[in-house]
Amino acid sequence: MKKNTNTENFESGYVYHIYTHANGNDLIFREEENYRYFLKKLEKYIIPITEMYAYCLMPNHFHLLLRFKELKEIENEHFYLMKHFSNLLNGYAKAYNKRYNRKGSLFLDYIRRKRVDNKKYLIKLLHYIHNNPVNHGFIEDINDWKYSSYQSYINFSKESRIERKEMMQYFDTINEFVEYHKSNVEYDFLTIE
Repeated sequence: MKKNTNTENFESGYVYHIYTHANGNDLIFREEENYRYFLKKLEKYIIPITEMYAYCLMPNHFHLLLRFKELKEIENEHFYLMKHFSNLLNGYAKAYNKRYNRKGSLFLDYIRRKRVDNKKYLIKLLHYIHNNPVNHGFIEDINDWKYSSYQSYINFSKESRIERKEMMQYFDTINEFVEYHKSNVEYDFLTIE
């Protein structure tokens, strides 16, 4: 029986691909300020409880690749993982609705999530997330999208909140990382809706 990815609980210590979409035909991000504000909320609610490996923010959806820290690694061990995502999305939606004088739900009713259980899947997800703007036709060159963690990887000498070392262990050099992202990768076993 296939696991329902919409109700699967988060578990500390595991890597997840997390994604959600705007409700209907709405946009989540209309202007640059929206992207920046969402990243600040991400830093406030999600970074303290995770190791963030990758992200990509698109006009009507987003993708995150992260590992939830073990309880002993988190300052406040009494927490509910899903509550942090609720705070992120609700806080962002309230500010967005106020700014654009809109009402109602901005996001789908649930966050989709898939636990990542092998290296091959992990590496393909990294490629998929960073190439999302190319795959959706927003840009032709991966370097032109400002709202993903890709730039953090290729500018490895700059400080970042992205946990790059974990993913870079699969690449010998930055050039190998870049070439992998330019290559065509089959997402055959990624069931992303």
